[in-house]
Amino acid sequence: MRTYCLFQAVNSPDLRGFTDEPTGASLPPDLGPWTLVQEIGPNEEWTPAISRAVVAADIIENGFYLWGPVEHAAGHLIIESDRVEGTAVFDSKNDQIGTIKRLLIEKVSGRVLYVDVTFGGILGIGSRHVTIPWEKLAYDKELEGYRTDITEAEVRAAATFNGGEGISPDRKRQ
Repeated sequence: MRTYCLFQAVNSPDLRGFTDEPTGASLPPDLGPWTLVQEIGPNEEWTPAISRAVVAADIIENGFYLWGPVEHAAGHLIIESDRVEGTAVFDSKNDQIGTIKRLLIEKVSGRVLYVDVTFGGILGIGSRHVTIPWEKLAYDKELEGYRTDITEAEVRAAATFNGGEGISPDRKRQ
């Protein structure tokens, strides 16, 4: 078992951060500065009103766990591709304009460059695939989907993407 270190954000007193190291170096610096409030050893009673297992899982995954009001999505710094695939894409008016089918990754750098977005059709039949630059998407926690400033009309006019069939994203059209 490990020792857990509970920190408090100086600029946001209701925000707490847990790590397993007493310096708090793994906590998001943009939400700090952080002050160490308590160390909870392996044999000490767990008093915070949050599950020890939840805290442990996030520390293993991210290096820290945040508890309290956070203005930006800080908990998960990494997301698996299968959690992105199937996520809705909304325009600036909160209208769904498509769904993410897959991520398109540059082989050499490993960076996500585009997402393949599907729209139209019924149960996948007759749907179209278009590419949208990854940087044009921002995750919206309230919508539980990605928001873009691209309109549905622009999506409909975009070049289609047919995977290995020879048509690839066109930087000029983006």
